[in-house]
Amino acid sequence: MSQNAEKRITAAGCVVLRPGPDGEPEVLLVHRPRYDDWSLPKGKIRADESLPGCAMRETSEETGVAVRLGVPVGRISYPVGGGTKTVYYWRAQAVKNGRHHPGAEVDNIAWLPVSEALRRITYLDERPLVHRAIAQPDTAPLLIVRHAKAMLRSNWSKRDQARPLDERGRRQSTLLMPLLEAYGVQRLVSSTSVRCVKTLQPYAKAHRLEVEGWTTLSEEQAIQDPRAVTTVMERFSKQTAQSGTPLAVCGHRPVLPTMLEAVGVPSRPLKPGAVLVAHLAADMDVVAVEIHKPRI
Repeated sequence: MSQNAEKRITAAGCVVLRPGPDGEPEVLLVHRPRYDDWSLPKGKIRADESLPGCAMRETSEETGVAVRLGVPVGRISYPVGGGTKTVYYWRAQAVKNGRHHPGAEVDNIAWLPVSEALRRITYLDERPLVHRAIAQPDTAPLLIVRHAKAMLRSNWSKRDQARPLDERGRRQSTLLMPLLEAYGVQRLVSSTSVRCVKTLQPYAKAHRLEVEGWTTLSEEQAIQDPRAVTTVMERFSKQTAQSGTPLAVCGHRPVLPTMLEAVGVPSRPLKPGAVLVAHLAADMDVVAVEIHKPRI
C-alpha cells in the first residue's frame, strides 16, 4: 500500500429484532467499554468471508444470540485512523438466545424496545438503520446459486452431467456454508448434475439435510423444456413465501435467466459460485434482491 493510499476497512452487522412483551419490537444493542458506547452489533470481515457470514458471526460472537438474516437495510461509512470503515447491515431475527460472555470488546448487551433503543444508541447514523428494519415486512429468503467452478468440458470425456467440480470449485462450495447459514437455509434443491449437487453438499452434510435432485433443472432438460423450469421455480417460490422456510436452489448458467424470471427477478449474470438472494414476502412479492460473488 502506498503512503497516500487510504486504508479501507469492511465490516458487517445486524439490526436484530424480536417481539416485545407489550407489542413493541425489541432491538439488540451492545455496550463497548473501550468507547463507553451503545451500538448495533458488528465486526470486521475476515479473508474469504462473505458479508452476510460476517454479520451472522460477529453478532453471535458479541452477543451470544444466533440470528437469521433478512433484508439488507443499508451501510454507513466513517473515518478511522488513516482510512475509512464501511459497515453493511441486515435486518435479522433472533433464532436462539445463547449466553453472553462479557469481555474486553463487549461487556454488556441489552434488548430494548425500539423507542428506548433509538434513544440509547450513541451514533446518530445507526438510528435510520433501525427505522428501516422496523419498516420492512417479514420475509423468507430464496437463494439461487450458480454451481461452483467445474472441470472444463474440454478436459472431461465422460457424460457431461457427471462433470465434477475442480479444486477451486470445491473450495467455493466450502466457503458457501457460512453464507447459507446466515440466511438459515433449511431446504436444498439442485439440478441432478454432479457439479450442482456437489456445490451444496458441504452444507447439506454439516446440517444433515438432503439435496433434492430435479432433472427439470439440469442443463440438458431445461434447454428442451424451459416452461417446466418456470413451473417448478414458481412452485418453490410459493412454498418458500408461504412457509417461511429458507430455500437454496443450485443451477446452471444457461438456465439461470429462466429460474430468476420465474421468481420475479430480472435476469443478470452470476459467476460460478455466486448467490442471488431474493427476499420474498408472504404474497410472493420480491421485497429485496442481493448478489454475493464468490470470495475466491
